[in-house]
Amino acid sequence: VLLLIGFWIFMMRRMGGGAGGGGQIFSIGKSKATLFDEKNDLKVTFKDVAGLEGAKEEIQEIVEFLKNPQKYTVLGGKIPKGALLVGSPGTGKTLLAKAVAGEAQVPFFSLSGSDFVEMFVGVGASRVRDLFKQAKDKSPCIIFIDEIDAIGRARGKNGVMGGNDERENTLNQLLVEMDGFGTNTHVIILAATNRADVLDKALLRAGRFDRQIYVDLPDVRERKEIFEVHLKPIKMTEGLDTEFLAKQTPGFSGADIANVCNEAALIAARKNKTAVDKQDFLDAVDRIVGGLEKKNKIVTPSEKRAIAIHEAGHATVSWMLEHAAPLIKVTIVPRGQSLGAAWYLPEERLIVRPHQMLDEMCATMGGRAAEKVI
Repeated sequence: VLLLIGFWIFMMRRMGGGAGGGGQIFSIGKSKATLFDEKNDLKVTFKDVAGLEGAKEEIQEIVEFLKNPQKYTVLGGKIPKGALLVGSPGTGKTLLAKAVAGEAQVPFFSLSGSDFVEMFVGVGASRVRDLFKQAKDKSPCIIFIDEIDAIGRARGKNGVMGGNDERENTLNQLLVEMDGFGTNTHVIILAATNRADVLDKALLRAGRFDRQIYVDLPDVRERKEIFEVHLKPIKMTEGLDTEFLAKQTPGFSGADIANVCNEAALIAARKNKTAVDKQDFLDAVDRIVGGLEKKNKIVTPSEKRAIAIHEAGHATVSWMLEHAAPLIKVTIVPRGQSLGAAWYLPEERLIVRPHQMLDEMCATMGGRAAEKVI
């Protein structure tokens, strides 16, 4: 009995530690959402979001709903309750949601799907109720739930037999709250995920998340715009071509490009330069794609020759074939887990023809072919 009492006192002190007066145990069911005030905190607008033209065009209507709802309701239209932003990590889903709130000049509640999850039964549902209560008090406003797949996964697939699934209870409460919203509440729910395929169908039906907005990886033109945004605070040499940088970064997200700019500045500072030049950016791309350069890795002359033959095979075949991706450079300097690499600049195309695919496959096998021939 004494052990149980001692354990209970320990848990109470731990949960209430550092909280003046009442302690944190009494606020465990409160929402963990961060509130960004429209007057002081929200400085992001669509001008700060480079690229994403298609997504911005779709989400622009939500701003109109919040600014002038009568324009739609007078015609009998219903304001959408929510929109789901779907895209790969780092493509700008959170930034886009903040820009909507900044353009509409409304409060912005931001939290992650994992913020609802707790070890105690009923806490997640309680936090959902508290979040929507706060949102109604601050309406018109926006609720943004990042990584909603943490609570929105399809129910009945977790294999729990006879147990109480806290995540499912939280999801059920979220569905109830979204159904309880009327069109006059002026609260828009935005959510983001990179796994829309695992979400519960009830969450995606009309009347909850009415719209799915796809946030794709930027193309070469959009990457140029993103570079121009992130290069503003960086001191560069004159004549640095952002279009060249955009072409060197196929498949990079907005977050990757921000990382390239920061890494280039760090490389320049490491070399005691007064400005960041073109080579620093190329080194930064190599660092991010290939990993850290291992100058001290011991490679014997015979191993170097084998690596050189292999990489030369890739380079030669891709250079000779008409439809293979253009070769940028080839190296036998070890990086990350690789002992050498051939770098290509793939053409950004929506459809891959059979002859293009065949040439790409031949370039991939060129290294092995060179090892057999030489």
